[in-house]
Amino acid sequence: MSRLDMTKPETTGAKPKSQFSLFRSRNFLPLFLTMFLGAFNDNFFKSAMVILITYRLADAAGVDARLLVTAAAGVFILPFVIFSATAGQLADKYERSMLVRRVKLIEIIVMSAAVAGFYTGSITLLMTVLFLMGAQSTLFGPLKYSILPQHLGPDDLIGANALIETGTFLAILIGTIFGGVFVLGDWGIFTVSLLVIGVAAAGWAASWFVPKTKVINPFLEFRFNIAKETWKLVSDVWPRRDIFLSIVAISWFYFVGGTFLSQFPTYAKIVIGANERVATLFLAVFSVGIGLGSLACNGLLKGEISGRYVPWAALGISGTSIGLYFASLRPPISEEGALVTVTQFVTSIPNWAVLACLLGISFFGGLYIVPLYAIIQSRSTEDRLASVTACCNVMDSLFMVISSVATTLMLGAGFSIPQVFLTLAALTVIASFVIRSAVREQMRRGGSVRE
Repeated sequence: MSRLDMTKPETTGAKPKSQFSLFRSRNFLPLFLTMFLGAFNDNFFKSAMVILITYRLADAAGVDARLLVTAAAGVFILPFVIFSATAGQLADKYERSMLVRRVKLIEIIVMSAAVAGFYTGSITLLMTVLFLMGAQSTLFGPLKYSILPQHLGPDDLIGANALIETGTFLAILIGTIFGGVFVLGDWGIFTVSLLVIGVAAAGWAASWFVPKTKVINPFLEFRFNIAKETWKLVSDVWPRRDIFLSIVAISWFYFVGGTFLSQFPTYAKIVIGANERVATLFLAVFSVGIGLGSLACNGLLKGEISGRYVPWAALGISGTSIGLYFASLRPPISEEGALVTVTQFVTSIPNWAVLACLLGISFFGGLYIVPLYAIIQSRSTEDRLASVTACCNVMDSLFMVISSVATTLMLGAGFSIPQVFLTLAALTVIASFVIRSAVREQMRRGGSVRE
């Protein structure tokens, strides 16, 4: 194919083409770029903020960095609980590519406030910006996942979701590295400020190339009762047990993944005795593993929408989390208060076990998450997909808020960070049985992927 393809492919039952051929389609590439740049900016800002708080602002304010960083994770996720129902209504009532452009314009405004937060060093302002970023991401979520099935055929959904997940965590990787490296360096605040504005503008520009979509329900009555609409969102999906259990399984991934990601900076500093660049290395390894697992999923399933590997992936996450606990049972490796550098960390052979476990956790996470999203997209009717996606966002964010609160309580009760990881491993074994129920329900309702 020599040009961008704007037609929606038909389901032929033939052997699925390479997932990378989707990058030649205008139905996928502009949305992917918009998503990638947005995810980069989210994580670039969060990384810069968390590193700034952990290594500078928390000590100056006399606040426990562990609790502040954990609270930051909750602040970012809270808007998903509050605004997901509204986001689903918007995606159903209005043309989705237009909404994408407006959401990306909001990102430019929010990032302008982030610049003020960096220059003043105000933790309160930075936390406020983090909440607004969460709100902007909440609006984008239903658009991202509901546009895909409108532009792509079912045979492409596994590959497209694999690329979306890979791109998301690659953006996390690059954004996290750049945010962590730049913010404490020379001209760090200036560089970070310039990039958050520039990347937001680039994402807005990419959004103009997302093709128009059919308006699903232009006569939808917009309802502002957030609590009532959020409950309605969940209760409407509840009868479709295969979809609802898949959503719960996705939410558990965010419970586990959110805990790991939020604790890496303090895990590196307190448990390992390492500097902020080792924390960035942990996030980089985690992101690479998610990408590898996501891409491997399409090869294993060969385009088939199936959750048969999901329970085994959950057990893989649990097993490697247990391995990380045992790899962490040692005193910090820093000497005389000096924090270990990346070079010192990787040249110590025992530390490779930590990296191997992080890679294993995230690789199994990639295998775990991709089929679940494809199941939801393929089994939801077109007029319900945005609402189902919004329901998924509500559940994801609720689980992540619970994760943030539970982690805060465990740390406050005297748990070490490795003990928090071990607790996650035990709970994931239990969750794998729930996941098996979702897979069995999917198999029971087999046949046509749309009803």
